[in-house]
Amino acid sequence: MIWIKALHIMSMVTWFAALFYLPRLFVYHAMTEDTLGHERFCVMERKLYVMMNIGMMATWTFGLWLIYLYGWEWLKSSAWLHAKLTIVLALTGYHLYCKKIVHTFKAGHNTRSHVWYRVFNEVPVLALVGIIILAVVKPF
Repeated sequence: MIWIKALHIMSMVTWFAALFYLPRLFVYHAMTEDTLGHERFCVMERKLYVMMNIGMMATWTFGLWLIYLYGWEWLKSSAWLHAKLTIVLALTGYHLYCKKIVHTFKAGHNTRSHVWYRVFNEVPVLALVGIIILAVVKPF
């Protein structure tokens, strides 16, 4: 079980690295005015999104595997895990919204400013803080 937990943590780190960097690319992309820069950012965003998918799927896979191994009674009695899973579900929604943004930039239809993307970029930080506190401290 410890190996699965280690793989879960490695996957989560991979996912979060991409969640931190992709919205930062959106910031720079929103500031780009030339065609070559636009095309370069589209390639970078698409490739990073693929890696982000791998991190997310691995995180979910190993996390659900751990829940299965710990058992149904443990899951029912772990309120902290319910809160953590709620944040992870919201983060998955954020992840999917990033895909929409990648497609919006690719189509050349972005209407948001780099300032909006700077704020958008902070969402994963808040999620990470909540997830770590819940997983380590287990406050309830």
